Amino acid sequence: MKQTVWTIKGGRVIGPAPFFIAGIVNVTPDSFYDGGRSVAAESAVAHGERLATEGAHILDVGGESTRPYSDRVETDQELARVIPVIRGLAGRTMAGPEGDFTPSVSVDTYKAEVAARSLEAGADIVNDVSAFEFDPELLDVLAQYKPGYVLMHSLGRPEEMQDAPAYDDPVDEIISFFEKKLMILDKAGVPFDRIVLDPGIGFGKLLEHNLAILADTERFLKLGLPVYMGLSNKSLWQGLLNLDVDERQNATQAGTAVTAMKGAAIHRVHEVAAARQTLTIVHALT
Repeated sequence: MKQTVWTIKGGRVIGPAPFFIAGIVNVTPDSFYDGGRSVAAESAVAHGERLATEGAHILDVGGESTRPYSDRVETDQELARVIPVIRGLAGRTMAGPEGDFTPSVSVDTYKAEVAARSLEAGADIVNDVSAFEFDPELLDVLAQYKPGYVLMHSLGRPEEMQDAPAYDDPVDEIISFFEKKLMILDKAGVPFDRIVLDPGIGFGKLLEHNLAILADTERFLKLGLPVYMGLSNKSLWQGLLNLDVDERQNATQAGTAVTAMKGAAIHRVHEVAAARQTLTIVHALT
C-alpha cells in the first residue's frame, strides 16, 4: 500500500504511513452519534487520550455539530468548548500502540476566528466542512498559518443541505468543485502538501450519492492529494441497512476497509481501535 505523508502547521510532517486515523473528539451536546458524552473539557481530554492510546494519529476536536438540520453555535460558545480541550491535548506525548508519540490536534470548524484561536492554542490542522464558503475570512487564516487543511465538499449549510440535493454525477461534480477550490488556495499561498480532500459523505448527499462516492473513491486520487474519509456511523448505513445509530459499527468497518483499498488514506472515526484493526488488515493484504 502507498505510504502517505501530510504536512501540517509549522512544516511538521505526519507519516510516512500507509494510513492515518483521526479520532473524533466531539465537545458538543447534539452530535448525531456521541453528543453529550464529552461536553466537559476534562472528559473530552480524557476521551482524546484514550483514542490516542488506541491508535489515533490525529485528534479532531469539534465544538459545533454539523449534522443535518443542526443549530448553529455562536463563536464565543464554540471557543469556550474547544480551546480548553485543544490546550489539554496539544503537544503531549502519549502512549500509543507502537510506543510513545505526540498526536496531532485538529479543530473541526468553519469559522475563521475559531480556527485562528485554535491554531494559536496548539492545533495543527483545520478540518473545514465548508471549503471556506461559510466564512470567507477562513482563507486568510489558512494562508497565514499554513496548517494542515481538510478541504471538504458540502452542498449547502447543515440546516439546508439535505433538503433536495441533486447531482448528475456526484464524483465528477465534487472533483470539479475541488479543482476550483484548489486554484483559490494556491493563489492565496496555501501549499498543496498541507491539503487533503474529503468528499463529504452525508453533507448534501442522498444514499445513492454517498454510495457512488464510496464506490469510486479512487477517482479522487487523480487530483494528487490524500483522500480523507468520514463515514463513521453515518446515516447512510441506516438508509442502506436500516441500522439505528448505535448499530452501525460493523458497517463502518466494512466501509472503511473498502475505501482504504480504493485509496483513502485518512479515516475519521469514532471507534479507533476497531478502525486500526481494519486498516492493518487491509495494509497486510494489499
